[in-house]
Amino acid sequence: MTDPLTLRPAIASDLPGVLRLYAQPDIDDGDVLALPDATRLWERMATYPNYKLHVAVEGAGVVGTFALLIMDNIGHLGAPSAIVEDVAVDPAMQGRGIGKAMMRHAITLATQSGCYKLTLSSNLKRDKAHAFYESLEFERHGYSFRMALPSAPPYTLLIQELLAPDG
Repeated sequence: MTDPLTLRPAIASDLPGVLRLYAQPDIDDGDVLALPDATRLWERMATYPNYKLHVAVEGAGVVGTFALLIMDNIGHLGAPSAIVEDVAVDPAMQGRGIGKAMMRHAITLATQSGCYKLTLSSNLKRDKAHAFYESLEFERHGYSFRMALPSAPPYTLLIQELLAPDG
């Protein structure tokens, strides 16, 4: 018998499992933060209102994750909007409804917060992900733009600088 799937905000002990999910080759080319750096960022995220890392847990293991930001807006008559980021499901668990459960949970949280929209972006090369999101009634809308910024120190050093007490 399979353990039930639990969806909840991440706690510190979930971070190694989240990092394992982010180590997949098609997510950041398999590169991940060191646990101390991830812990500092997760603690910083906790200081933002309405920005949480969520996990899907089955048994004692993290099998999926996503981040959800619910942000206030002055436009749209003050209605908040939501952004989903960093969606990942354990490759061995894909096809079992975990991603669908996570996205439905994100939709519920955004709806309960009065959001007028929920958005996410997906790399152009991720055709399976696009089909998955479309199966959940997400629609392709507008354009997504990005700008690669000039070279910076290695990311872990940048994080340390940002999180330094005087930074």
